[in-house]
Amino acid sequence: MIFPENCFLQTQCIHMNKTVLTKFAPHIAAFLLFIVISFMYFSPVLEGKQLIGHDTESWMCMAKETLDYNATHNDVTLWTNSMFGGMPTYQISMTQPYNLIKYVEDLIHLFPNTVYNLMLYLIGFYILLLAFKVNPWLAIVGAIAFSFASYNFIIILAGHNSKAITIAYMAPLIGSVFMAFRRKRLLGSLLTAFFLSLAVRANHVQILYYTVIILIFLAVVEFIYSIKDKEIASFLKTSGMLIAAALIAVGMNATSLLTTYDYSKATMRGESNGLTVDTQNSQHGLNKDYITQWSYGIDETMTLLIPNFKGGGSGGTLATDSETGKRLTSLGAPDVEKILKENQFPLYWGSQPFTSGPVYIGAIVCFLFVLGLFLVDKRTKWWLLPMIALTVMLAWGKNFMWLTDIFINYVPLYNKFRTVSMTLVATGFGMTLMAMLALKEVFNEKTDKQKLIRPVMISAAIVGGIALIFALIPSLSGDFIAQADAQYTGNNAFLKETLPLDRAGLLRADAFRSLMFVFLSAGLIWLYAKNYLKIKVTYALLGILMLIDLVPVAKRYLNDNSFQRPRRLDTLIAPSKADNFILQDKSQFRVLDGTVNIFNDASPSYFHKNIGGYHAAKLRRYQEMINMHIEKEIGRMFATFGRATSPAIINNTMDSLGVLNMLNMKYLIYNKEAAPIINPHANGNAWFINNIRIAGNANEEMKLVGEINTKNEIVVDKEYASQLPTKLETDTTARISLTKYAPNDLVYNFSSKTDQVAVFSEIYYEKGWNAYINGKKVPYVRANYLLRAMPLKAGNYEIEYKFEPTAYSLGNTIALISSLLLILSLLGYIFLLWNKNRKTAITA
Repeated sequence: MIFPENCFLQTQCIHMNKTVLTKFAPHIAAFLLFIVISFMYFSPVLEGKQLIGHDTESWMCMAKETLDYNATHNDVTLWTNSMFGGMPTYQISMTQPYNLIKYVEDLIHLFPNTVYNLMLYLIGFYILLLAFKVNPWLAIVGAIAFSFASYNFIIILAGHNSKAITIAYMAPLIGSVFMAFRRKRLLGSLLTAFFLSLAVRANHVQILYYTVIILIFLAVVEFIYSIKDKEIASFLKTSGMLIAAALIAVGMNATSLLTTYDYSKATMRGESNGLTVDTQNSQHGLNKDYITQWSYGIDETMTLLIPNFKGGGSGGTLATDSETGKRLTSLGAPDVEKILKENQFPLYWGSQPFTSGPVYIGAIVCFLFVLGLFLVDKRTKWWLLPMIALTVMLAWGKNFMWLTDIFINYVPLYNKFRTVSMTLVATGFGMTLMAMLALKEVFNEKTDKQKLIRPVMISAAIVGGIALIFALIPSLSGDFIAQADAQYTGNNAFLKETLPLDRAGLLRADAFRSLMFVFLSAGLIWLYAKNYLKIKVTYALLGILMLIDLVPVAKRYLNDNSFQRPRRLDTLIAPSKADNFILQDKSQFRVLDGTVNIFNDASPSYFHKNIGGYHAAKLRRYQEMINMHIEKEIGRMFATFGRATSPAIINNTMDSLGVLNMLNMKYLIYNKEAAPIINPHANGNAWFINNIRIAGNANEEMKLVGEINTKNEIVVDKEYASQLPTKLETDTTARISLTKYAPNDLVYNFSSKTDQVAVFSEIYYEKGWNAYINGKKVPYVRANYLLRAMPLKAGNYEIEYKFEPTAYSLGNTIALISSLLLILSLLGYIFLLWNKNRKTAITA
């Protein structure tokens, strides 16, 4: 027998389940659609193929020693000797065991990496739009608009995975903060903690920095309106909760942040070491030329609307009906189609050194952005428009130097980042959000449809008019001549004539293309306003039109041909004859590979402890040594090899390489398919010296390093003079040797009848390296600007160096506490929500 009360409860449960299903149906549909779209775009992954970009390959090389060690030991190494003589692994590969958000990351990584990158773009912007109360079906269209912007795919192709993931988390993070300010303070704060922790963990500080800039604009406008509306108390309460959320998110990533903070102070991006003679690297932060090297041209900003405004990427192919193709045909070249397909032509003619492709956010988005100027509320425009204007101008870098100088000199942390054109990520975000908020107003049931016609026509005329002008008169953009054209001489000189014509043709074609999409999207809105189209049909058509606009441009740079089969990836980094020769030597030493760009290529690090490498945040002292001595020694060495055949001359040259020898460079690779040159003059892992020279400052220290014989002398800064003996005694029987090697643990055996000073061919980094004798911690000093040295008492004992950064252990503790706080906060919110719904159901 069923009692009436039970019947009532069953009815209520059924009704509640139907309500929940109806409420979540669009979100489930969106999630499934995003999965389908992602797999469709990256369909080669279904065949088992993989994408590997340059930066991914570089990471595989630089992380090899670290990954191998961690896979075979119970502990983890936080130091690697595989690049630049040695450096922390904090920005290469570091385990963060107590940041529990990693389990969310593990769940995401169940999908193939390219697929989950696109999925995160889509889901992230979808969540943002939901926070702005955009209809879920329209939010799907907005997610497509943001995600398929060309830059998002160009960075995936390059292997900039951390950048891509941080961009994906940028949108829901901003949406969460907006939600906290406008509607749901508690939920917005919890989501802020969640998404900020993911964004910080993604570990691309520059994109996170630009996200903070966006949030500052939002917060300032919210503060002004809170004063205007006399809601300052509410603003302060929300701000307090958001600060608490940020502290939790930062705390969860304390392991990464504390170690990186320590390390950053010693890198090229940190404080000067007082070395003023190195004009390339003497200032605080990065060099201005280095910061602004990749500056977007002012006119190049038109790529937001017309992708090939500056020719596209630095290397591109041409069709047979291009001017170059026609000329080749007229010259009787065989198989013109094959020539054009297999050769990369310098199509880019902008001001950047080179580029993989333009930042194109879509003609439709540009049109809708302008429409947003008419439709979007002032409170939103007041923070979006100034942010968009500022980030565009910052992207111009050296082309708009007065503003760039202000930010480099006065805005905190700005001088830590390079590639200023990256600020266009924030620009694209803001313009796309504005565009979708414009559509939100278009489809708002309170909007008078008849009043839409005029702003739609004006917006289409403005954006379409710009595209039409360049389509009809492409020469307004410039002369279409690239610096790379100068390389063509002799039989190829005709390319100086045809390539500018082809670049003009590319601009014209894309300008007409953008014009078409502007008018088609404007036409859809007009049809809706005239009641010829229903709202959901218009949503669907806009989404399809967005895909047709954006996907083909993205496919120009990341397409099916970008993928490789796994078996090819397995042999991607294969040892050469020279590598195999060196790998037979089981002692510890360093290698200089002269067949690659020594200080911009990490590939030698896959097999060897590399003098060079590739990393955006190498130690400042090492960079200064490169600039002042290492590059000069390398130049002298190769100059000698180029003109000398006498072994004696080569031997004398190798003996004179004081810095490279103190770095224990035992092998030089000059030909991958030949045996390497063995350097018999390398100083070894450790050695004794018989003279100490004291330097009064960094300039003197660096100068003396180039003058001394590093085999028997050292230079130390005056601050270390008191720790070293004033008189050195000689013992011809004294010995020191490396008996145990691990990247984070070095053990030396020492034997001498007299006191000695030993130099260790290991990079000095005081924030973690501790020295021990018989288990007792002992001091050591910096020698020769870069290495370690230690005074040793007579005897026979072991010396051990361990890398034990306190920032890592402290960070782990903070991360665990913060992770638990977030979990408890989320559980508490779920309980409050459940309890509220339960009471509502009982009352009903």
